[in-house]
Amino acid sequence: MKNKDFFLAIEDLTREKGIKEDVLLDTLTNALVIAYKKNMGDARDVVIEMNPEKDTVTFYAVKTVVEEVEDPDKEISLEEAKTFKKSIKVGDKLKEEFKPKDFGRIAAQTAKQVVLQKLRETERDNTLAEFEDKENEIKACTIRKIEDKNIYVEIGAGEIEAVMLPQDQTPGEKYNVNDKMMVYVKKVRTIGKNAQILVSRTSPGLVKKLFENVVPEIAQGIVTIKAVSREPGQRTKIAILSNDPNIDALGACVGTKGARVNEVVRELGGEKIDIILWSDDPLEFIAKALSPAKVLRVSAIEGEKVAKVVVPDDKLSLAIGRDGQNARLAARLTGWKIDVKSESKARAEEEAAEKEDAQSEEAVEMPNIGDELADFEAEIADLPDEEL
Repeated sequence: MKNKDFFLAIEDLTREKGIKEDVLLDTLTNALVIAYKKNMGDARDVVIEMNPEKDTVTFYAVKTVVEEVEDPDKEISLEEAKTFKKSIKVGDKLKEEFKPKDFGRIAAQTAKQVVLQKLRETERDNTLAEFEDKENEIKACTIRKIEDKNIYVEIGAGEIEAVMLPQDQTPGEKYNVNDKMMVYVKKVRTIGKNAQILVSRTSPGLVKKLFENVVPEIAQGIVTIKAVSREPGQRTKIAILSNDPNIDALGACVGTKGARVNEVVRELGGEKIDIILWSDDPLEFIAKALSPAKVLRVSAIEGEKVAKVVVPDDKLSLAIGRDGQNARLAARLTGWKIDVKSESKARAEEEAAEKEDAQSEEAVEMPNIGDELADFEAEIADLPDEEL
């Protein structure tokens, strides 16, 4: 039967939605067979052939040629089969064309279901194709909806949906529909028949990639980001190293009048950023990591990654930071446990330790009076009475 409108609709869908026509027709053919048999209760083996060039859809009942018929729905006798085709033999398949009743309704319902399924599959495949190598990158996005504390954004050239879960949202940051921002692509995963992109505003990787975007020297590999530690919405410490002695890594990241670092700070909603120069000497690196506090000296406990840091009395609160934040970020940045003390407390502890050591040495050098007294008493006991 001819159905020009049906094929025009298929053509429009394949063009607009990016679904391959042969894939859609193949899926639709199989789905129509299943739908027809389910709706019509037809027990026959049915085959459908579609011809887009002629705009035709043809239904065939397929029967196997046998000597003696046991199942009339699926078998035909050799004698009867020869009336259709003289050269046919036992075991051959005979296709008999028929016109189904109510085909239009069945076709419309089935086509809708198949197209929706194919659209989901195509969207998933396109998502995976576009983002499978984009993990750990940053992308511009637009917030489209907020549901159950999850934020759904459109991301990439195809405006594909991604989700930002509550744990990936920066504390204190306000999110509104139609807001535009940069997000870090954490993971692309397949859930059933769908692909899901997880994005983040809290990842340290977001800060790293933002700096790569605004500092050409980082993108070119002249300056390297060695480590990042972050408490989202509050403060970040980033350690950098210049691979060229003629390039000032700190100046490159800060930019003229702070233009580059301020661009990152604006994107992060005012989050404070400490830029630290990397050092291969761990104790020197620890001292720098406690910036902006001034450090007087750093020492390490032998055999452990534990550092004792002494700072001026008036810089102790700055070194530790509010609720210990500065010291905590420095510890994460360096990978060392850091014990910060004021100069006066450190001096007092050193004096107390020195006094304790001195007392221990004095105790070792002093004679044991109790033992000498016991020896003296023993000598008196041994003397004759006339000598006493």
